[in-house]
Amino acid sequence: MPAPNPLTTTQLVGYLSEKYGSQINADHVREAASHFGIGYATTTKRLRQFYVQRGTWNIEKVKKQLERQITSPSVIPEIQQNLKPVKDPNFVPFGNFSDVKKIIASKLFYPTFITGLSGNGKTLSVEQACAQLNRELIRVNITIETDEDDLIGGFRLVNGETAWHNGPVVEALERGAVLLLDEVDLASNKILCLQSILEGKGVFLKKIGKYVERKPGFNVIATANTKGKGSEDGRFIGTNVLNEAFLERFALTFEQEYPSVKTEQKILEKVSGNLGVLDEEFCENLANWSDIIRRTFKDGGIDEVISTRRLVHIIRAFAIWQDRLKAIKLCVNRFDDETKQSFLDLYDKIDVNVGEESDD
Repeated sequence: MPAPNPLTTTQLVGYLSEKYGSQINADHVREAASHFGIGYATTTKRLRQFYVQRGTWNIEKVKKQLERQITSPSVIPEIQQNLKPVKDPNFVPFGNFSDVKKIIASKLFYPTFITGLSGNGKTLSVEQACAQLNRELIRVNITIETDEDDLIGGFRLVNGETAWHNGPVVEALERGAVLLLDEVDLASNKILCLQSILEGKGVFLKKIGKYVERKPGFNVIATANTKGKGSEDGRFIGTNVLNEAFLERFALTFEQEYPSVKTEQKILEKVSGNLGVLDEEFCENLANWSDIIRRTFKDGGIDEVISTRRLVHIIRAFAIWQDRLKAIKLCVNRFDDETKQSFLDLYDKIDVNVGEESDD
């Protein structure tokens, strides 16, 4: 299958207008098609909205349409106007949080990469640092499909007309906000459109001929489960090997670990307290349970790990059913039978009272 021609309607119209003026006929279109190396039918399709009659197109109409596109304001839903994260009452600082907060507080442009296993608070730490500093944060969840149009922006249909809509990167640049690229190791090479931005420069919006400068305070923080080298053990399917030049533009990399037993216990106590089901013994048991599992995982004894996020899920389940064992069972059902049973057996050894509870 031949590759699609990158020629845009704007380029085609500019060429025809410069060479033939406002009134275009079939011969003009055939010449343009030959010049750009595309078929006559394809060329006429690009101009169908400006069709007047058989063999005639009105370029003046094109010019007015393009002027409306370029001068139209960005289309931003009102819900996105408040970009300052809300403080989480359950948040407990740990690990690299203080360093991340210092970087954001400095308002220096210093691209930062945060890597670590799933569910250990990478994204939350950035959000809460911005919340405490009263800074705007724009979070972009990266996927394999994320491209320049998603990040930089493009034309959108508004009230029957096309208007330029800033992407999240341009919004962050213009507002001096923190740009969070979440799960960046899921991206394809299309993310290389951010190269100049990661160098501390602005970005030229070629579709509307406008240069956007970086305002003070703008920064880029990326989070990922890997270091951009792929996942050799298959734990994070879908992660990709990122371009070395892209990775090199991040000034430093934080390796995020799970919190200590005491810190994790404090997190669980805060969550359960705010849910009205504070059980300090249960929180302590869960923290010790997850710590043993993680140490066994590091030693290669098991292939799965209990994340801080999953412990919070267990606390929420406990708030619903008021049953420790049931809450744990429901939240570890995602693992295979052998792993699930080994986790349950381990917790049974830690919590001597769990066997007395209902198994419903």
